Amino acid sequence: MLTQQRKAMILVALKRDGQVVAKDFATSLGLSEDTIRRDLREMAADGLLQRVHGGALPASPAVADLTVKAAQSPDAKRALGLAAARTIRPGQLVFVDGGTTCLAMAQALPRDLRAMVVTHSPVIASALVDHPTVDVALIGGRLFKHSGVCVGAQVLDGIRRFQADLYVMGVTGVHAGIGLTTGDMEEADVKRAFAHAAAETMVLATPEKIGAASPHVIGPVTLIQTLLVAGQVGEGALVPFQEAGVSVVRAA
Repeated sequence: MLTQQRKAMILVALKRDGQVVAKDFATSLGLSEDTIRRDLREMAADGLLQRVHGGALPASPAVADLTVKAAQSPDAKRALGLAAARTIRPGQLVFVDGGTTCLAMAQALPRDLRAMVVTHSPVIASALVDHPTVDVALIGGRLFKHSGVCVGAQVLDGIRRFQADLYVMGVTGVHAGIGLTTGDMEEADVKRAFAHAAAETMVLATPEKIGAASPHVIGPVTLIQTLLVAGQVGEGALVPFQEAGVSVVRAA
């Protein structure tokens, strides 16, 4: 069997089953496990999948830069943004992550809402400049241009100055076993710090992020209390999160 044929079959299996177990897949094709592991390594290097212990998971397309991400699942992001905005209560202090889905939430905040938003995203802060009653605290640091957020020690130190009612987290992958993931190590550090400094954490997840994974783990799914998903996500994909004790809410 040609290499490209095997790789095509791996992609089909990932789409169908949501994972590939190297040993089982090799047995099904009558090939050595080393052959399949080599294929997985090459495919991971090309960004086609995310290698994990024993096999692979779908790679999240959300690791692209902001320009590309802005065009991904726009309807789902609008629905998630509106649903998330409705959860913010007057008087709350809310950590808001960077990313296009969180931007949709910031843009949907009611004009009469009195609250405080703390963010490390200049884009989120700029979106709230004209909001009449939401105070904004921007935590600065080194600007990670790929995601349009600040990262580094200055950000981690800034987070420690606040205790939030809610953290609205953006991720690139949400997998019940692997956990919450993102594409950059420093971003993962910042997200983890935000979660530990908040009374409650909510993840906004478009359909392509469910069951997908990226290289850097933020934490287990139990790090969050609420998973807000778009309506297109099938019930079966959400059961593992509910079994882990996470409240799963669908955006209307």
